[in-house]
Amino acid sequence: MSKNIFKGSVVLNPVPVVMVTSRNNEGKDNVFTVAWTGTVCTKPPMLSISIRPERLSYEYIKESMEFTINLPTRKLTRETDFCGVRSGRVVDKISEMKFTMKEGKEVSSPYIDECPVNIECKVKSIIPLGTHDLFLAEVLCSHIDEKLIDENGKIHFEWANLITYSHGEYFPVPKTAIGSFGYSVAKQATIERKKAIAKTNSSTKKKKDKIKEKTKKKGRK
Repeated sequence: MSKNIFKGSVVLNPVPVVMVTSRNNEGKDNVFTVAWTGTVCTKPPMLSISIRPERLSYEYIKESMEFTINLPTRKLTRETDFCGVRSGRVVDKISEMKFTMKEGKEVSSPYIDECPVNIECKVKSIIPLGTHDLFLAEVLCSHIDEKLIDENGKIHFEWANLITYSHGEYFPVPKTAIGSFGYSVAKQATIERKKAIAKTNSSTKKKKDKIKEKTKKKGRK
């Protein structure tokens, strides 16, 4: 395998696509996109986002020390991109994109109802790094679309049609897994059992979706 050398460039790709909502001390709301986010701790549950100081949301979040991460679906790709390239200083992105905003449970910042997953966060520390400052935050609670949760309480993020960002482009997340944690050392019987459960869950979801669609059609008549 022949490789080229690139010095001093972070080429970690793909990364999650998230929209971050915040509210300043005057009650004004804003939304912008963040490509650099990640889990940093389990107990307490914490994550991080990196923000340029010149961004409007930087001001809002630094004031309130709170924010909410919203995971967009494939259908929201255009809206997500718009919120990343337009500034809240010149356009009301929330109104322009016609987002349905809901009040947070543990923080003052609202969340985008159209996004199936919303994560409420409280900033614990801000670390200046250079072009970006790192915001370390504790996760206080999350809102999960009930359609992503099966009968056993497992969250199926693969049902959410989430998207990723890679080197300037958006890509859909596959719905089918190519492996699971620990499968490389698991017994074949365990692997087959997990596959059967996944197949059953997928079939159950399809049936539920069909029933909901039929109900919607009846309602339109």
